[in-house]
Amino acid sequence: MNKIPSEEKMTTQDTKIEKEAGDLSRRNFLGLLGKGAACAGALAGAGGALASAGGAANPLGGVGPAFQQDDAQYAEAVKNPPKIPNYNWTQHKWAFGVDADRCIGCLRCVEACKMENSVQMDRNHTRTWVERYAYVEGSHHTYVDSIHDIKNVVPGTAETRFKFDNRYKDDLYEGKKVERVFFVAKLCNQCEKPSCVQVCPTGATYKAVDGPVLIDTKYCIGCQYCVQACPYGARSLNHARGTAEKCNWCYHRITKGLQPACVEVCPTGTRIFGDRMDPESPVSQFIAKNKVNVLQPAMGNYPNVFYKGLDKEVF
Repeated sequence: MNKIPSEEKMTTQDTKIEKEAGDLSRRNFLGLLGKGAACAGALAGAGGALASAGGAANPLGGVGPAFQQDDAQYAEAVKNPPKIPNYNWTQHKWAFGVDADRCIGCLRCVEACKMENSVQMDRNHTRTWVERYAYVEGSHHTYVDSIHDIKNVVPGTAETRFKFDNRYKDDLYEGKKVERVFFVAKLCNQCEKPSCVQVCPTGATYKAVDGPVLIDTKYCIGCQYCVQACPYGARSLNHARGTAEKCNWCYHRITKGLQPACVEVCPTGTRIFGDRMDPESPVSQFIAKNKVNVLQPAMGNYPNVFYKGLDKEVF
C-alpha cells in the first residue's frame, strides 16, 4: 500500500488496520468480481440505480429501492460481519449528535480526525470538517467558509494546521455590520437509506447492521459513483490509494468501546456520540431532550447525525 507523503509524519496505525482489514473475509463471493467486469457493470447499471424510483424489494424492510445491492449481498453482510473480538454488531445502533450552539470553530476535531485516520493533511481532504456561517447586514446571501478556504490555513504549515481567520473581526465585514456568525460541524451522516450504497457497483460500500456505512477498500474500484451520489459532500477519492474514503465514525474505535476521535477532543461538548439502543447513552439523551433536525431531510436518506440549533440556511 503506497503512503502519501503527509502520512509518513503521522503517528497512527492505519497501515496495520488496512492489512488486518484486507485479511478479513466479509463477503468472499465478491472476490469473483473482476475489476473489468465491475467497471462494465458500473457503466451499464449506475444510471439506472440512481434513477430507481421503487418497486424493488428492500432488504431493510418494505418495498422501495434496494439500498443494499441485492438480497444475497445483504444476507452475506449480515452473516459475515467484520470479525472484531467481543463485538456483536446486532446489539448496537450508533448515532451522532451535533450541538451547533456550542461549537467555537477551534478545528481540533478536524486535526484529530486527520491524525487518527491518516487523512491527507491538505485542505482539500477531510472526513469531518467545520463550516463557518455569517450573516452580514444588507447581504442577500449567507457567507460560508471552512478549511477548504486557503485563508483558513495557518501560514507556513504546508496545509497541515488550520485556523479560521479574522475576516469578521470587530463585527465588521467589508465595512458592513456582521449580524451573526456561527459554526457547524459536518461529517458523514451514516444514512439509513444511503444513496452511496445504492449506486456502488461492486458492493464495496455497504450499510453495517449497527449503523455506519463502511467501505471495503478491497473491492473499491475508485469509480466515484458514491462521491457523486452523496448529497452531503461527505465522500472523496483518495488519489494516492485510488479508493473512495469518508468518515466512518472511527469504527475501529467505537467497536472497542471508545469514542470517535473528534468527539474525544472536542472541548465544548459540541459532538455527542452513543448507542440508540441504550436510552441512557449521551446521544439518546441528546435526542430526547432537544429539538433536533437532520440535514436535507427532503433527500430521503434518513441521516443518523442529529443537529441542535441548526439554522435554516445550513445545507
